[in-house]
Amino acid sequence: MLLSALAAAALAPASALAMVAPRSDGALSPVLAELAKPAVRSKSPARQAAILSVAAEGPGGLLRQGGRVLVEVRFPQGAASSLASLREAGARIVAISRRYQTITAAVLPASLRALAGVAGVSAVGEIRSPLVAAVDCEGGSVISEGVTQLHAKAAREAFGVDGSGVTVGVLSDSFDQATTAETGATENEPIATHAANDIETGDLPGPANTCLGQEGAVNDVEDQATSADGEVFDEGRGMLQIVHDVAPGASLAFATAFKGEVSFAHNIEALASAGAKVIVDDVSYFEEPFFQDGPVAAAVNKVTSEGVTYLSAAGNNNLTDPAGNEIASWEAPAYRDSGTCPAAVTALKGFNGTHCMDFDPGAGTDPGFGIEVEPKATLTVDLQWDEPWFGVETDLDAFLLASGGQLIAQSYAENTGKGGSQKPSEIIQWKNESASPASVNLAINRYSGGASPRLKFALLENGAGVSETEYPQSNGGDVVGPTIYGHAGAASAISVAAERYTNNTAPERFSSRGPVTHYFGPVAGITEAAALNPPVTISKPDVTATDCGVTTFFAQLVASVWRFCGTSAAAPHAAGVAALMTEAAEGA
Repeated sequence: MLLSALAAAALAPASALAMVAPRSDGALSPVLAELAKPAVRSKSPARQAAILSVAAEGPGGLLRQGGRVLVEVRFPQGAASSLASLREAGARIVAISRRYQTITAAVLPASLRALAGVAGVSAVGEIRSPLVAAVDCEGGSVISEGVTQLHAKAAREAFGVDGSGVTVGVLSDSFDQATTAETGATENEPIATHAANDIETGDLPGPANTCLGQEGAVNDVEDQATSADGEVFDEGRGMLQIVHDVAPGASLAFATAFKGEVSFAHNIEALASAGAKVIVDDVSYFEEPFFQDGPVAAAVNKVTSEGVTYLSAAGNNNLTDPAGNEIASWEAPAYRDSGTCPAAVTALKGFNGTHCMDFDPGAGTDPGFGIEVEPKATLTVDLQWDEPWFGVETDLDAFLLASGGQLIAQSYAENTGKGGSQKPSEIIQWKNESASPASVNLAINRYSGGASPRLKFALLENGAGVSETEYPQSNGGDVVGPTIYGHAGAASAISVAAERYTNNTAPERFSSRGPVTHYFGPVAGITEAAALNPPVTISKPDVTATDCGVTTFFAQLVASVWRFCGTSAAAPHAAGVAALMTEAAEGA
């Protein structure tokens, strides 16, 4: 369903009658005395504002930190010595002034009377939002349409939250390293903004951001240096902008996921150690296992067990043929040895090329799987089989043949033994350089091993590139379609599908589908994991959220506006909502 868990129904209309409170109610100001009443404090901030005769938002409104209001507590003397008593009364200390004998505190309305009753307190007054010469303080100069689609603003108002007190960590390519736009009007077009520009316009928090409470810079735990070929585009910064749009009060952190699986896993834990309560990524590695949790998923499991909410982009790998079949993966319950191979594979010396997979689930024999590759597209086939990491006993090889039978690509990593990868995977890629579709055939040969493991291959095309396959429907125990895998398929992760900001009825056609089935326990060190009995099927994706909203610079320039599409954009929208939910839960 569309992720709008915090979105309340339309707010009730404000009363036309303003508050008339006693001129004196102990130490509390008239506004705070009224706010402390259960009948008032239980209402939404907008309704409270109408009753209290203060602005609902902006200058003059009550200054808030999530569900708390900021107050000034005055003493005739001894302000600093009263800190412990104020905390016991429910106050969060914000600032202390011995010169003026005042303490600024953030207090839940229900705790106001207890605060006023602390010994020595002479007065407690509200603090109103100041006038500032600032840009829009609800996300900056450019606001993603996801804020509207997910009802984020209504949720912020209804629950009195904006993400304050919550740090959201983002993992992607880079934060502030790119020099050229990913997809500009011209090749090598300079990137439209850098982080410093985004801070000045309020699209990211930082010292130059003039919005109150948004002065804290993004905690750049580890960035990715610009590669020799310039292939970083600051996608992470685009994700951070989206989080900031949805939860403008949240603190932000970033770490790169572009230094390999082990580094990715380490940086998940590094963000958690840096205080992130919500972490989101949009990265997946080809070799992350299909049939068990790998190192990245293990890191996700660890931080979620410690209380972190973890979200991951589901992926953009769903493919649909002209008949409407979802064809992006093919899986067989066991290896079926056809006893033959295409001639080009059989002719390879030393490859034992007479044991190719039979793709026909019926009585026939078919050692080649037909795939139609679109013009100029790169075909990526990720083949895996259900043996655990560090317990691989079967060595499968993958070959790609042209329509005429010629060998055009191959993958034959050593999978078994001490010198092997000990990973049950082969990855084969080939680019169709022609201006016409190309028909190719995939052959999978069992080079060694006597077992007949379940096997699956996924066509990881990022939404386009393959138009048809030979076996487009599930049949005879073979399963066609699901492409969510790796840590996005972990039970502890929230896998996020994409839904266009103009559509509230269905996910994007390219958004990866599930489910995921695990046959082994998680990868833990270099010892093979035990088989799961029975296997565990995990329903994925978990939620959908907005994609193709606007940013200041990323990723595609459409009608003079930069739009960020895909589950990479949906995931940070969901993370922003998670930040609001976390603040609401902690303030309850």
